Amino acid sequence: MLKYITPDELAAIIKSDKVPGKDYCVIDVRDDDWAGGNIKGAHNAPSSQFYVHVHDLVQKTKNVPMVVFHCALSQVRGPKAARIYAEARDQLEGDGEDIPHQVLILRGGFSDFQAKYKDDPELVENWSKEVWSNPEWI
Repeated sequence: MLKYITPDELAAIIKSDKVPGKDYCVIDVRDDDWAGGNIKGAHNAPSSQFYVHVHDLVQKTKNVPMVVFHCALSQVRGPKAARIYAEARDQLEGDGEDIPHQVLILRGGFSDFQAKYKDDPELVENWSKEVWSNPEWI
């Protein structure tokens, strides 16, 4: 079963001495709604192409013990991508080619994360007031 991580928990990890890409990574599966800001250092893997590229992502992240997925709200795309990724990664682990790992989903997605941390450049980059003040774009 996949577990959730809160925005506060993720923020603490990002601000800790943990190294992105080595100790953890954040995968943002938003599509066109990627515009307007992202979690600093997040890798964009659009949900519309996710299934096609999941094995490449697993190969790139197989030595990372914590992988956090999200979309705008983490209600559909983020959890679905996390499940697909977890299944592919578990197979790799079953074959003895992986390390123990956690696959997590950011509760509330980027929407909740940016609402709290948009003004913190250590946590959010490329944030656009124009995008987030227009509810039609979200």
